[in-house]
Amino acid sequence: MLTEKVKPIIRLDVRNVNFFYGVKQVLKELSFSIFDKKVTAIIGPSGCGKSTFIRLLNRMNDLIPNVIASGEIILDNQNILSSNVDVVELRRKVGMVFQKPNPFPKSIYHNIAYGLEINGSKDRSKILEIVEESLKKAALWDEVKDRLSDSALSLSGGQQQRLCIARCIAVEPEVILFDEPCASLDPLSTNKVEELILELKKDYTIVIVTHNMQQAARVSDYTAFMYLGELIEYDITEKIFTVPKEQRTEEYLSGRFG
Repeated sequence: MLTEKVKPIIRLDVRNVNFFYGVKQVLKELSFSIFDKKVTAIIGPSGCGKSTFIRLLNRMNDLIPNVIASGEIILDNQNILSSNVDVVELRRKVGMVFQKPNPFPKSIYHNIAYGLEINGSKDRSKILEIVEESLKKAALWDEVKDRLSDSALSLSGGQQQRLCIARCIAVEPEVILFDEPCASLDPLSTNKVEELILELKKDYTIVIVTHNMQQAARVSDYTAFMYLGELIEYDITEKIFTVPKEQRTEEYLSGRFG
């Protein structure tokens, strides 16, 4: 139960969600709300189901054979776990940035333009406008504006990750998922991505999986602590980190396990 007096708008409502890899259950009766234009951090020890959960939010787990999901995740009045959901459209609404930067082996420009073009955009001037706007939102424009035709692979790791964020932004998602976005980055690049996340929440709902508890404390408004596939505690981040209600949360945050 959240302790905030005035609750913001619910963007994603998770209701009694279970998930199985074959006969192995990895998520158990998850229920909580993800709020509009807020950052929600998912924390917990390795193997607790964090990445499995976040990949349910845009059905990335569909790519794995022999999986079963039950329950509801409501987005725009629709259960996104339903078999009749347009998964391509869902992944446009719910973009994802992965642990390791994964730019296409194309130019900086075409990394962003590609998604627009396959979605039917043909107006070159409009595409260039969106490319510029997306790079600015990703705090990368000033660093690459004179080299848009260069290979994206020539960028540093931190720049590549921000390019992937720009690529995600370009198709105008409603929600952005970050799965350990700074795991392979140096401290300076990590700081830039964290600053970017704080800026992006003005326009997007953000969910971030992180092993870095300090990062969760710095960037998130809400934190969900998971353990062995269960949601142990969910609340305002400040409450979770200062006065957790559950003993297992306190033990994890104090380093006694995980």
